[in-house]
Amino acid sequence: MNPSIFYKHPKTLLNKGTGFLTDYTHSLNPYTGCSFGCAYCYVRQMPVSLFRQQEWGTWVDVKQEAAALLRKELRRAKAKGMVTIFMSSSTDPYQPVEHKEQVTRSLLAVMAEEPPDFLLVQTRSPLVARDIELLQRLGDRVRVSMTVETDREDIRRHFTPHAPPVQARLQTLRRLRDAGIPVQAAIAPLLPSSEGFAETLAAAVDRVCLDDYFRGDGSGGRRTQKMGIASMYRELGLEEWYHPDASRMVYDRLARVFSTDRIFVSQQGFAPR
Repeated sequence: MNPSIFYKHPKTLLNKGTGFLTDYTHSLNPYTGCSFGCAYCYVRQMPVSLFRQQEWGTWVDVKQEAAALLRKELRRAKAKGMVTIFMSSSTDPYQPVEHKEQVTRSLLAVMAEEPPDFLLVQTRSPLVARDIELLQRLGDRVRVSMTVETDREDIRRHFTPHAPPVQARLQTLRRLRDAGIPVQAAIAPLLPSSEGFAETLAAAVDRVCLDDYFRGDGSGGRRTQKMGIASMYRELGLEEWYHPDASRMVYDRLARVFSTDRIFVSQQGFAPR
């Protein structure tokens, strides 16, 4: 997908952590919009998408002079107390436009120099490995959470055709882990997977977070329902996976491989250390 690119000069970057992110003092989004355009993305039902005249996934706003703005806001926030940052809540910080624009990299460079108390980097892109050296400088103040909703490429293509392949994400997790960077696999949202999914994840990480539409879309599943996701499951003949019971089944499979203190559910899995 080749999205329309727009350049904006935001007045602020750090936003107060609220709702699902109340464990964080701030959220940070290097971009507005996301060209991965995942079918189930809850942001589709949020004002940032609903009030736009273009379809979600077809446009991206690049935030100009973001590093200088973050440096100013970060110093101000740190002067007031603890600072924990979730990057990102409504975009992927490593979507394709980041290759050229490098907004996320510039923000990481600022945080490597003036580290927050904790930073969670939430992405589904192998591009995050480009910034290993910056992430290493943050030590145990950072965790990279890589979305791996399924181990089945046919399912990935059905729901997220513009997102990176599953194997590329798993390889990136192993690379980050081997570089000493704290990582987790985020099965969020839970998509249909094989019985061997847990073993596949265990080869890449020692920590997993499991979430589904009914906990993780911020509305008890109502936002997801409005997007017609149920019909995508019917097309596959996998309606049983669009149900809260599916997460219990996958949790039990994970528990055969991971110790239960390394399996986190929904909000607790994304919380600061």
